[in-house]
Amino acid sequence: MKKKVALAFSGGLDTSFCVKYLSNDKNLEVHSVFINTGGFTTKEEEEVRQRALDLGVVKHENIDVSDQYYRQCIRYMVYGNMMRNRHYPMSVSSERTFQAMAVAEYARKNKIGILAHGSTGAGNDQVRFDMIFQVLVPEMEVLVPIRELSLSREAEIDYLKKAGVKDSFEKNEYSINQGLWGTSVGGKETLTSSEGLPEKAFPSQLSETGSEKITIEFESGQLSGGIESIRKLNEKASAYAIGRGIHVGETIIGIKGRVGFEAAAPAIIIRTHQELEKHTMGKWQSYWKEQLSEWYGMMLHEGHYLDPVMRNIEGFLEDSQKYVSGKVFITLRPYTFEVIGVESEHDLMKASGATYGEMHEGWSGEDVEGFTKILGNPARLYHSLHPFSS
Repeated sequence: MKKKVALAFSGGLDTSFCVKYLSNDKNLEVHSVFINTGGFTTKEEEEVRQRALDLGVVKHENIDVSDQYYRQCIRYMVYGNMMRNRHYPMSVSSERTFQAMAVAEYARKNKIGILAHGSTGAGNDQVRFDMIFQVLVPEMEVLVPIRELSLSREAEIDYLKKAGVKDSFEKNEYSINQGLWGTSVGGKETLTSSEGLPEKAFPSQLSETGSEKITIEFESGQLSGGIESIRKLNEKASAYAIGRGIHVGETIIGIKGRVGFEAAAPAIIIRTHQELEKHTMGKWQSYWKEQLSEWYGMMLHEGHYLDPVMRNIEGFLEDSQKYVSGKVFITLRPYTFEVIGVESEHDLMKASGATYGEMHEGWSGEDVEGFTKILGNPARLYHSLHPFSS
């Protein structure tokens, strides 16, 4: 009787190779599992299912974890205004965590003792999948065929052709990883340090050339409408080609990595949320939230989502959002957007009783004079002993 293996399946070249290799070379009964974190339609899910069955899996399962992904991850990334290196929404890194957790749970429920994924030996995903599996189901064996065999893309294609798979993977000039919180784009240009991606590489093309005013609304830090609002905003703003870029950063294994991305909704949501926080949060709240957010984002990126400190930070982030409610007005234009202003009943700017640079009601000139004298006292004492010299 063949042993069963649960394969995290996407339908791309790597996981297609894994199906054939695990079945033919390892003599395993392959159960493929596609985890939708919100970036795929029902029709697209069924196409993935058919792809798996055509490759010869014994059983295929589509599992939608988009609601869990939003509740347990995306909303905290919004609370923390998290962008990797202040530029890249952590779409792939956060999705992989929830995909790995769902595959582990599927294997446990179905009494499958072997797990597999299609990661290469040079990227971040191998660490994320392995670490989640190690924490949740340490008793299970984990197979990573592409990494173990050190295969090139060409070698995988040759293997599949010899195995009777007729699909042509050569036609895929760009590697697209589609997701709710952004889509990554890889190609020959991102393997260099100097070349940018051409227009054709991005899944969404510029179709709106005018401008449009829209309103983004938050309630206690959460985007009104949740997942559905993210989808609608992605559709609308992608038509303006907003949210594109190329990210360069440190990989978990210590090398530099470069990837293109398209993330219209995250770019707008995080920027507008940040603007609303400027009006509704205090100075030190903002400061300490930024420090913790930086740590949370780094831990999430490097696969440490299950570390208990993450729940502690989430508690702080959620508590900080109590009064982050209101509307943010923006204008969309080709390739960019502009924040116009905010409207909130918790606007601290209105509560101050002062007009910046002009009038004030809560203090006198003498108050400011005394305050400034005390504020500068430590520096004055220091320089009385150690005069400043330029």
